[in-house]
Amino acid sequence: MTTSTDVPIEDWLAHAGRPEQARREWADTGVALLPLGQRFEAARLPARLVLAAVDTYDPLEITERLTRFLNGPAFFDGRAMGGTFYALMQPHRAGQVWKYQDVAPRLGANTYLGVPRMERVKPPGTHWVAPPRFPGDLCEAATVEALIGFGLSITHEAEL
Repeated sequence: MTTSTDVPIEDWLAHAGRPEQARREWADTGVALLPLGQRFEAARLPARLVLAAVDTYDPLEITERLTRFLNGPAFFDGRAMGGTFYALMQPHRAGQVWKYQDVAPRLGANTYLGVPRMERVKPPGTHWVAPPRFPGDLCEAATVEALIGFGLSITHEAEL
């Protein structure tokens, strides 16, 4: 019998949607468009918030601090102005409220996200900052909210 820990991480990610299509997209472009809402969701985190929270611009330090802070997977997409981090999280549970939808939206059902292939762990392009460590490895929503809250408190102080 095969358990979820026997399945490679990329296969687990690919099964969020159509695995053959995800594998083809990873092979062709390095990024696969995966549906959110069933297997995982994501928080879209503006780079300015994350960088304020981790208090560094050094790529190695960002990786180390974000990995420690989130205790789950996150990747960076620099295509948008200023860049965006995405933290992969457990799917939304009934009654769960996301406090920061206006600043760092929680993306779920009916949304697709470009997720990098596992080997993409440095620029250029969309790449993992904190790759998943095992199939099903996801950030806790409360931890991601804490990062956002801390980043907001630092950016608000800087504006004063």
